[in-house]
Amino acid sequence: MTPSMLGKAMMLAFATVLLASPAAGRDLLGAWQGWAAFRDRDPPRCYAIARTPRAPRGFVAVAHFPGRQRAVRVHLSRPVAPGAPVRLTVDDRAIILPATGQEARGANAHADAAIIAAMRTGETLRIDATGTDGRRFRDAYALGGAASAIDAATLACPAR
Repeated sequence: MTPSMLGKAMMLAFATVLLASPAAGRDLLGAWQGWAAFRDRDPPRCYAIARTPRAPRGFVAVAHFPGRQRAVRVHLSRPVAPGAPVRLTVDDRAIILPATGQEARGANAHADAAIIAAMRTGETLRIDATGTDGRRFRDAYALGGAASAIDAATLACPAR
């Protein structure tokens, strides 16, 4: 199986898992390399999302709620130690994210905009953190397809 066929197979499996989840009214807007875009009808929202290949429960998403700013959300592969910094790095640009448990988000709209702008032009996104066991860990994502998925989600749920 070629790398592009493997990537398409992984994306199809990812989309199947998301579509089979209990959320009623979820539409697949498209899939690009390791990224997909979805629209949920209730509550209305759209998002671009990718899973980390090394940890099936980890993902990074850019959420779009109609009439509101876009927001970055990261579900880490492991819980973070209380008070430990979570560093999101796109290529060579780093931003510290507030985190609780396994969730990290942009600190504010300005941070979200900076992260999204970096994701649109970057090649790799890494999340570095310390787990509750005191060990460092890294979740990594390829950003090929991220800009297309972000655009699809933005068009499907435009801000007012």
